[in-house]
Amino acid sequence: MDKLVVIGTSAGGVEALKRVLSALPADFPAAVLVVMHIGARESALPSLLRKYCALQVRHARDGELLAQPVVLVAPPDRHLIVVRDGPVGRLHLTAGPMENYTRPAVDPLFRSAAAAFRRGVTGVILTGYLDDGTAGLQAVKACGGTAIVQDPAEAFAPGMPASALENVAVDYNLKLDDIGPELARLASMPLPPDRKEAAMSPKPPLAIAPDAPPATPDWIRIENLYASGKGTLRDLEQVAVPTTFTCPECSGTLWKLRDASPARFRCHTGHSFTAQALDETQDRAVEEAMWSAIRALNEKEELARRLAGEAGTRRLSRAEGDYLERADAARHAATVLRGLLLHDQV
Repeated sequence: MDKLVVIGTSAGGVEALKRVLSALPADFPAAVLVVMHIGARESALPSLLRKYCALQVRHARDGELLAQPVVLVAPPDRHLIVVRDGPVGRLHLTAGPMENYTRPAVDPLFRSAAAAFRRGVTGVILTGYLDDGTAGLQAVKACGGTAIVQDPAEAFAPGMPASALENVAVDYNLKLDDIGPELARLASMPLPPDRKEAAMSPKPPLAIAPDAPPATPDWIRIENLYASGKGTLRDLEQVAVPTTFTCPECSGTLWKLRDASPARFRCHTGHSFTAQALDETQDRAVEEAMWSAIRALNEKEELARRLAGEAGTRRLSRAEGDYLERADAARHAATVLRGLLLHDQV
């Protein structure tokens, strides 16, 4: 099997996938791999989708070959990775570092599929928040594949398709109901041979793309290592430069990927963030820190009042007054922080 379709989606993805997959015929000549942001929670996505699809739909299995048309969904808490195993692809499920604060994530699937299937891969970005999938779709195009994006105007969450359109040389920007038929059309067309095959042919076909990339770019190869848990600091040094930011997940130094648009960051343990995802993750970290501070201040107030009570029974009026002042200060600080979190006027 020389063709592969990879689909990435998030918010609103169930309905979008139903409509895309329902348009694929029973003789669709390629495997379809799907990543939806489901995190670690149990997922019934395959059973929901198989009611609408003529192909078999199930969770992907570690080590299986892509030898027949099928729809395989990334299972909870595992990245879905594609490697080439002779003439076919083989799947790996990994607990590699989260990307954009999620696992499974779209980018690891798209990058690995691009390196394994090159011109034979078609990447599809559907509805979703933020910009996950943009870097993966860039990898698909860098390796000669085809990029399809849902029209953001009709997406439940336009962030992912809008980012892809802004940052990738997309081949098709389609309404949701047109994506399935286009996938069927593309899958039925023969692939042009790559440059090496063309050079050996006495009459090279005219369909050869003159701008076909000679090799998988280093950034794709190195980032694929991280998704499998194999990347090292020396690998990262080849494609990124250190910044003053720290990783919200492991507190390691974040490195900025050179020439990445939109900006992307990765720590040497492998956690990866777009600038948008990093901003949202830092918002969460700040909120968690503020709630922790409120908890500590509440406890400080309670302790100070108890100490004040003990000082009062011992008739230590000065100590009692000091403790009450500390309690009032802690209460005021907690009130201010709570007001900031709740956007109230304090």
